[in-house]
Amino acid sequence: MSAPYEVRDGEPRRLLVASKSEMAERSLMSREEAQSILEKVTKASKADDVTVNLASRHSTDVRFAANQLSTSGGVWNTALTVTSAFGKRHGSASANDLSDASIRRVVAQSESLAKLSPEDPEWMPPLGPQTYLPVDAYVDATARLTPADRARAAMTALEPARKSSDLQAAGFLLVEARSNAIGNSRGLFGYHRSTRANYTLTVRTADGTGSGWAGAESNDWKSIDFAKVSETAIEKARQSRNPVAIEPGRYTVILEPQAVADLVEPMAYSLDARLADEGRSAFAKAGGRTKVGDRIVDPRITLVSDPQDPQLLTAPFDGQGFPGKRTAWIENGVLRQLVYSRYWARKQGKPPNAAPGSVKLLGGTTSMDEMIRSTPRGILVTRLFYLRQVDPRTILFTGLTRDGTFLIEDGRIAHAIKNFRFNESPLAMLDRLESVGTAVRVAGTESEGAVVVPALKVRDFNFTSLSDAV
Repeated sequence: MSAPYEVRDGEPRRLLVASKSEMAERSLMSREEAQSILEKVTKASKADDVTVNLASRHSTDVRFAANQLSTSGGVWNTALTVTSAFGKRHGSASANDLSDASIRRVVAQSESLAKLSPEDPEWMPPLGPQTYLPVDAYVDATARLTPADRARAAMTALEPARKSSDLQAAGFLLVEARSNAIGNSRGLFGYHRSTRANYTLTVRTADGTGSGWAGAESNDWKSIDFAKVSETAIEKARQSRNPVAIEPGRYTVILEPQAVADLVEPMAYSLDARLADEGRSAFAKAGGRTKVGDRIVDPRITLVSDPQDPQLLTAPFDGQGFPGKRTAWIENGVLRQLVYSRYWARKQGKPPNAAPGSVKLLGGTTSMDEMIRSTPRGILVTRLFYLRQVDPRTILFTGLTRDGTFLIEDGRIAHAIKNFRFNESPLAMLDRLESVGTAVRVAGTESEGAVVVPALKVRDFNFTSLSDAV
């Protein structure tokens, strides 16, 4: 666990320091260590095929609420998952004890489960050796952050909130260092390590009427401007006090990057070829065909995944060890590719590909200020909340606006308005674009993969009812 600290006069001070021996033991699993465990599993295995997945993680965090630091913690964990297969029968077992006895026990358990399992008609034998792209996603300075470093970042929100008589700040700062490895008895081996810093902040006004949110994420701690994130959330909270109600309906909307990500991310993870081929997705056409090759959104939209993109830096392989590469799923508004699992690709006579571990919606050049100035009447949305899918065949979602919703009149922000419930499909939304901002990495999505999107100005966004929630 991270060393305890206290904060005096706004300055965090360490109380205890971990010994050098403790720090030496607390390191991510190296490539060599992962290869050694793979060899032990393979040696102990009696199955036709055996696959090993290893995940090593050091997670540290700071939580604060009601203008007070509440918790600081750290967790080290390593997980071993062994999948054994006898023909088309397979079973998996996991453990975080990596002793020789534990490894033999996990292998035996996975084999017992495999023998008890029915044959899987869609089982694919493990891959052989693969070539992976080099991805440098690990920043040593991020991995070595102290509790005091994290506390200082939190103080960029707590200090101004405490000085104010009407603000309450609550936030979460998560810092992770991770390594992932995959290998099997057919010679496949892949190893990747990464770091990530994620900061999200909500600031409320004391009267309960105003709420502001902001966040940032990066592989490199030093690239996050914590003071700017905190300032943004505080200013939104102040601006959003005493909101007024306006009628629901279809409005021109400026969606900040977080709001765009809330809708675009689930669309990106709906790009499954099997669902489309079987007529169960928005990318299906009559007669068992798909929309690959069709224009499905505005020509300014290009959606990609790319392990080596400096804003994404994702693992260069998926959970089965299939190599990832730059893939344009939607290019200039045209659907170019769907995700084909190895089984479905063989069945359909298509090449398999890796599902997107992260996604990027390429940006434009229009600033938020320009979007606002060019809007006679519209709504500015900070982020969306509590999204639920209504119809997978159109990717229709419902949800709520939250933490800063504003009316725009005559090219300026007029005043705060009450939140709305909306019904909207990202596919339909992306075909009603007016302007596109610069793509940035967002912090508030529900997945662990990086998401990079721009702010968008969209016409006829469908708000269906009012919400009294702040």
